[in-house]
Amino acid sequence: MQKPGAPAVFDVPAPQYPIESVDNALKILLLLGERSELRLTDVAEYLNVATSTAHRLLAMLQYRGFVRQDPRTRAYRAGTALTGVALSILERFDVRAVLHPFVESLSHQFAETAHLALLVGASVRFIDAIESPQATRVTSRLGNSMPAHCTSVGKAMLAHCTENELRRLYPDDELGGLTPNSIRTRSALEKELQQVRRRGYATSNEESENGICSVAVAYPPRQAPMRLALNVAAPVHRMNSELAGRLAAALKAAVAESAGLLH
Repeated sequence: MQKPGAPAVFDVPAPQYPIESVDNALKILLLLGERSELRLTDVAEYLNVATSTAHRLLAMLQYRGFVRQDPRTRAYRAGTALTGVALSILERFDVRAVLHPFVESLSHQFAETAHLALLVGASVRFIDAIESPQATRVTSRLGNSMPAHCTSVGKAMLAHCTENELRRLYPDDELGGLTPNSIRTRSALEKELQQVRRRGYATSNEESENGICSVAVAYPPRQAPMRLALNVAAPVHRMNSELAGRLAAALKAAVAESAGLLH
């Protein structure tokens, strides 16, 4: 996403008679797609408008259900209308149905738990999963959301972001974590993402949950309608460098084979 005044996101000419207030409201929604929450000052600074103008725009979006305000922190988050539209679009083109055979194949091939995940701002949402048949296994995270930087799927998808996109998702250097192994700073995350880009896959070593490791590969943005990634997760006692290498190769092959089905 661009700052106000930057070229259009899509390769179309600007309208002959632009309506600034509509444009600003849409920019707020795009910004909300990159961040889990917004503050009034964030919006005013981003749009380069007075806080009173930003407040009026947010108030109208709140009235229509596109944003909601946390009564305690006063921060704005995605409202039910916005998430409803997003889910409706997702359901019309059900990537889960298209990619489910690949999730299933990965799980069966390794007898481990496989997931399909979607990047939503700075979080990942697990939208499909097949659990391992083994007694000791990683439990499915289907339907759960987690901080992207704490997961292999999240890091795989974040590696496709530009530096500016990453800075908008993580405006502060300090990051929260889920375990002692979680990445805690944006600078450490940027260093990790360089490695992900170089090798073509991401890993998580007990970064989202103690005792769990995983390997993930993301779909290149130009080959998918949204930011998606596949992973295979295993208990830490079964994960080693040899298995991680085989998982990475299988995940890359699955992404390459299935990407053509997403157009």
